[in-house]
Amino acid sequence: MTRHVIIGAGQAGLQIVESLRKEGFSGEIALIGDEASAPYQRPPLSKKYLLGQITAERLLFRAPEHYGRLGVELRLSTRVTAIDPAAHTVTLAEGSQLEWDRLALATGARVRKLGVPGAEDPRVHVLRGVEDAEALRQGLEQAARVVVIGGGFIGLEVAAIARKLGLEVKVVEAQSRVLPRVVAPLVSTFFHELHTGHGVRILLDQQVAALVPSADALTVQTQDGTVIPADLVVVGIGVLPNTELAEAAGLACDAGIVVDEFARTSHPHIVSAGDCTRHRNLLFAAPHRLESVQNAVDQAKVAASTMLDAPVPYAQVPWFWSDQYDVKLQMVGISTGHDSLVVRGVPGPDGFSVFYRSGDRVIAVDSINKPAEHMAARKLIAAGGQCDPERLADTSTDLKTLLQ
Repeated sequence: MTRHVIIGAGQAGLQIVESLRKEGFSGEIALIGDEASAPYQRPPLSKKYLLGQITAERLLFRAPEHYGRLGVELRLSTRVTAIDPAAHTVTLAEGSQLEWDRLALATGARVRKLGVPGAEDPRVHVLRGVEDAEALRQGLEQAARVVVIGGGFIGLEVAAIARKLGLEVKVVEAQSRVLPRVVAPLVSTFFHELHTGHGVRILLDQQVAALVPSADALTVQTQDGTVIPADLVVVGIGVLPNTELAEAAGLACDAGIVVDEFARTSHPHIVSAGDCTRHRNLLFAAPHRLESVQNAVDQAKVAASTMLDAPVPYAQVPWFWSDQYDVKLQMVGISTGHDSLVVRGVPGPDGFSVFYRSGDRVIAVDSINKPAEHMAARKLIAAGGQCDPERLADTSTDLKTLLQ
């Protein structure tokens, strides 16, 4: 009987499984994950889970019996050590092999480590999986002073949670502004002021040189000599795609597993989806890698269709979100390469949107507490993004009229 194997039991891996069944595949499916938990949601880990508002059980996408009903062999706490593309096998850590007719790589990404002395101290935390989140939650219960290294989404979300818990929080960012890689400077300024207004101290242009442990503190030392004592340190300096298996198998990789618009790797019977891929999206000129729930879902559906020899090209507008305090940032599109901005509304807590333009097209939009504008922006970008910038900036103009 035909067997399809999926390596990686996260958002993309689960979606591939469910899409295969939905599209009528009746053969064997093996879903292999190296974590002990069945597939679960990651976004709440830096939000409601840290606050203790939801349990680990509520993070699960599906009840355990769901996989049996789907006829899926779910292998947890299982690590794949090698892929043999010619023999169509994968080798597991305990030595056994699985044969496959089609293989999907949904291996995700891992946190980037802080490469300085003292970074292995047990009071240093990262946040990627549920075990990380549980350890961090327990650590926050015992801490009074928290230092967050990295002013990206994870760092700022953790900072917001720590302040809600009443802790002293400092954020150390190596660049000259927070969220430097993903938003325009005026959006960075808004979030900087949001956090400082909640009592967070933000140190910019600061490179961490070392973490110095003692019995009662873990001191963060920066390269300019600044000393910051902490009870707990959170490192959020980005992630790296898990490409090692693919590289060892001879698949093309370039800061991610390289796939085309059909999620095909350089091997005709191997697909890949999710955070681990550098992929082609027909809506954008250049391949890119995204860390996004929606990209993982949409790309996984494409991968499943390709595995069933019914390929459909990937042409979806990506979107993202971040919750910090009572502010929801919703982002759509990719702002890389923009040459102008249109600001709709007055930057502030009442909400506003920033439209990133390349030439006469809107290519991305950041909406702060403006969910209706975010939904309209999705449709606008999907329709090509062309509109009058003056009407776009005019808050009396209904964005829906720009789509007609």
